Amino acid sequence: MPLAAFCLLSLLLIGLRGDLWLADRLYAMEGHAWSLQNGYVTQDLLHAAGRQASKNLWFALALVLAFAVFAPQMKQWRLPLAYLLLATLASTAAVGLLKRWTHVDCPWDLLRYGGGNAYYSLFMHRPSILGQARCFPAGHASAGYAWTALYFFFLKVRPRWRWWGLGFGLGLGALFGVAQQLRGAHFLSHDVWTLMICWLIALAFYLPMLSRHNASTLALGAP
Repeated sequence: MPLAAFCLLSLLLIGLRGDLWLADRLYAMEGHAWSLQNGYVTQDLLHAAGRQASKNLWFALALVLAFAVFAPQMKQWRLPLAYLLLATLASTAAVGLLKRWTHVDCPWDLLRYGGGNAYYSLFMHRPSILGQARCFPAGHASAGYAWTALYFFFLKVRPRWRWWGLGFGLGLGALFGVAQQLRGAHFLSHDVWTLMICWLIALAFYLPMLSRHNASTLALGAP
């Protein structure tokens, strides 16, 4: 189901130019300028402080895992915590690496939105004369979407909480993503791809580390 939704959204946003349609309206709404690019809420609070908060949460969990290693009463939490730390770290790292290879411009770099470059989508050849571009996938959104791994973490330790974990990751990623779109830093498809990357990495780590090879536990509708 997530993969099918991802393919459909990619078709609408990249193939049918839904990205440009949405960005055009955000740009016009802000007075034909990215007026929220340096805003307190979008830049200082949701971008800078939000990224640091995600890092702090990761380090706090690392401390909990370190404590669990030496606390016999927390033995059952060691592997799930290790999974969560590895999955979130791998997700943000993968997105960061892909940003170096894809060479996709931010909206604010495009002629269409007051920048200097022509628009080239992910599947179009971008001339090397334009220099490097590192705006795809959405790096900041990965600081939120990486926590979708909480779905699999809770699926292992507290199954009834798995939806809350998934909601936290989706909500945080969406919050960071929308803030960046309002700043002109990303198109919506950048966030969609980031979410899919984070979800697949979380699943890839879950299978060898936590899964008991019960296919029903992988279904989002599983009890």
